[in-house]
Amino acid sequence: MEPIMRRYQNDDDYWQFRQFLREVLLLNQRHEISWHVARLDYWRWFGIDILGDGQLERDVFIWENSDGRMAAVLNREGAGEAFLQMQPALRSPGLVNEMLATAEAELAVPVAEGRRKLTVWADWHDDLLHSALQRLGYERKGAPERQHHIRVSAPAPEAAAPPGYTVRAMAEGVDRAARCWCSWKAFHANEPEERYPGGEWYPAIERCPLYRRDLDLVAVAPGGEIASFTTVWYDDATRTAVFEPVGTHPAHRRLGLARAVMCEGLRRAQRLGATLAFVGGYSPSANALYGGLSTDYDLSEPWIREWPAPSP
Repeated sequence: MEPIMRRYQNDDDYWQFRQFLREVLLLNQRHEISWHVARLDYWRWFGIDILGDGQLERDVFIWENSDGRMAAVLNREGAGEAFLQMQPALRSPGLVNEMLATAEAELAVPVAEGRRKLTVWADWHDDLLHSALQRLGYERKGAPERQHHIRVSAPAPEAAAPPGYTVRAMAEGVDRAARCWCSWKAFHANEPEERYPGGEWYPAIERCPLYRRDLDLVAVAPGGEIASFTTVWYDDATRTAVFEPVGTHPAHRRLGLARAVMCEGLRRAQRLGATLAFVGGYSPSANALYGGLSTDYDLSEPWIREWPAPSP
């Protein structure tokens, strides 16, 4: 019997979705063909609650087997984006086609001249999904996400902070407001300071189920300000860790601070039992940093299609 689709309904679905992602990651030999559970948590508590980036009840679609277990999940993250998560043993042309049809009907966004647009993210080796996308007229274009895989072996990579800088965890009394300011400057370097929205968003990060203050790391500059940061999300069910985000204040770049906080994060994750860590990069500078820790990676590629919207 083919899996049956229904919409996301409630928190029970959320926790089942989390467990589903863990199972699929392990079945895929810990390649990110599906989302890591940390990415789902980050979207749920930060993307949706703080950025207004979607709604679970509107933007998540579940395919269930006859026993009620999840076989596949379709979800968005950014507007007009679709992510297909499937149990490896249940992948089939029919299921892929049904998920794509649902994505086009429910997740596409309007663009100029009465057209609609959808971006589907696909693993670079997913021939089944590639074939379906090509038949529908999708084109592979745009910047891929390079999914770096860092094997956490003994000893973890070494990278000391420059003289005068120290690496600390939020659990060690680091000021949350200073951490928020550094985060904003790292990703909004050219924006005027009066546009800073404040740090009211940070409790949403701390509510994520995998969040740990001892894995929320910063590099503190000689003057006491936060200079660089990363948050490590450790999942003991898969013995994997995810770095998200990683950033450095513009005034403290090119000093090796991001590498220093990441290496400390790897050591801490290793002590908890991690054997593999993930970090995703899009820009050349980010990929150069992460590639210095590991040359092992996969690509998640955007496939894009535009088509005329139906007449009213």
